[in-house]
Amino acid sequence: MMSDLADMRRDYEGEALAPENTPDTPLPLFEDWLKRATESEGLDANAMTLATVDSEGHPHARIVLLKGFDAQGFRFYTNYQSQKGNELAHVPNAAIVFWWPELQRQVRVEGSVEKVDAQQSDDYFATRPRKSQLAAWVSQQSVEIPNRDWMKERLTRFEQVYADQAVERPPHWGGYLLVPHTIEFWQGQRSRLHDRVRYTRRDNQAQEWHRTRLAP
Repeated sequence: MMSDLADMRRDYEGEALAPENTPDTPLPLFEDWLKRATESEGLDANAMTLATVDSEGHPHARIVLLKGFDAQGFRFYTNYQSQKGNELAHVPNAAIVFWWPELQRQVRVEGSVEKVDAQQSDDYFATRPRKSQLAAWVSQQSVEIPNRDWMKERLTRFEQVYADQAVERPPHWGGYLLVPHTIEFWQGQRSRLHDRVRYTRRDNQAQEWHRTRLAP
């Protein structure tokens, strides 16, 4: 094991973040932070850790990509039959975390999760590159497979099926909407005295958010 892990550290020095200087609702602040992150982090700015819980209460986390957000919530797309899809079917609650190291910023979002409607999934699927569309048919996500050749053979098969036509969206693939009840913004500061501002609302349909500062 690396013996110097305990000595790996950095000091932070970010912009000030205080509740009195933030908007009444979290979405404008998130949009501003994401725009800044896109400029500093490039194509990784929309990468987020998605944490779900299985039916026995065990947590599981992985990196997925944010593909849309608005006042309703945060959207991502995946295989409904994957491990995370099965977990969300049993426990429709999740958390996502964004980490932007160049900006020394983190955003945490917690809430309930529901599937988006079929038309929205169709519309997004149509924008994906053709190879990504085929991959949605090829991969039985989270299922144990013998080797990589298994995937190559399935890819060849589906390339033949859709050789002269558009690739349709698989019924087992589509979008989810995370409807937030809590959104927390974290800004790194010197001496570990970080700034944390949390927005909460009583239920997912409420328009009014409550802001507070948290200790680091």
